[in-house]
Amino acid sequence: MDAPARRKKILLVDDSDTALILERMILNRQSYELLVARDGQEAIDKALAERPDLIVMDVMMPGVNGFEATRVLRSKEPTKSTPIILVTTRSEAENMEAGFESGCTDYITKPINGTEFLAKIRTCLKG
Repeated sequence: MDAPARRKKILLVDDSDTALILERMILNRQSYELLVARDGQEAIDKALAERPDLIVMDVMMPGVNGFEATRVLRSKEPTKSTPIILVTTRSEAENMEAGFESGCTDYITKPINGTEFLAKIRTCLKG
């Protein structure tokens, strides 16, 4: 018998309990292992330690914001190619551009549309 496939690991990063609850509710029906970080620095530390398959990161957080954390993760060997979806309330073109310039894989705006969110997750995880 083959060993069961390893569950994909997703790191959810947000300083908002509400956002984390919503993201967890959307993802709980899936068979992902969910990790949580509350700010950019914790996200960097956890991503380097846990090696998630995907990072879903809020942009506006105290301390190290999502753009800064993404740039740091892209500069580190273990996370330089880990897919990162930035999540923000700011949908202006310059914010999206800043997100992609920081190295994100994709971008989604709040309030999160569950169908769009899952589609982006599946695309990033290729399945």
